[in-house]
Amino acid sequence: MKMRCFSFLMFLMLGVYAFAQKDVTQFLGIPVDGTKMEMVQKLKAKGFKYNSTYDWLVGEFNGREVVLLIAANNNKVWRVAVRDKWTTDEANIKIRFNALCRQFAKNEKYLPLNDKPELLEEERIGYEMMVNNKRYESHYYQSPKDLRTLSEEERTLALSEAGLRDTPWVSLAMEERKEQVSALIYYMEDKYWSKKRVWFMIDGEGLEYRIVIFYDNEYNHADGEDL
Repeated sequence: MKMRCFSFLMFLMLGVYAFAQKDVTQFLGIPVDGTKMEMVQKLKAKGFKYNSTYDWLVGEFNGREVVLLIAANNNKVWRVAVRDKWTTDEANIKIRFNALCRQFAKNEKYLPLNDKPELLEEERIGYEMMVNNKRYESHYYQSPKDLRTLSEEERTLALSEAGLRDTPWVSLAMEERKEQVSALIYYMEDKYWSKKRVWFMIDGEGLEYRIVIFYDNEYNHADGEDL
């Protein structure tokens, strides 16, 4: 979904969203990056306990007991998965899923990639997951890079790809400004923001369910380079 609302785009251009010095996905203020050992040590410093038997960490996150699983590619961390330690029933998992949707929606560190992800009361998630293999997910970008950080070369390339001239902002009419901003947002979303994805899903185990939240650094994710 491409975000075209002009007022929202202008909001971004004013730099309301902060970004880290190293612009990758973060979990609890820790970049999802570096070696797995380094990530484990940083998470232990946050109070999580490492379980060597299962190669995961346990602790509390967002008011829940959770298990943290770390995924790496070529010894570079690309994902931290936050899994509820305990399962629950269908009614409660819907409440939990919707509560998370609302928490992400009001958190200015995130931009939504889906419209109206909350589940309706009548949604039969057990039936849908078991019979129709339906997945219940909600996706976001985290702390997008500020448009003002684009180099002149990147700006020119973005506008060229959109078939627009790199005309000074002050000389553009309002409609032309909208087109230019939309082109820059599209470019930033594809090149930078999509690398900082955070999403969560309902994971089913029979008639029991849990939430899993994924903090993904797509810069480190395998992309066929080993083929």
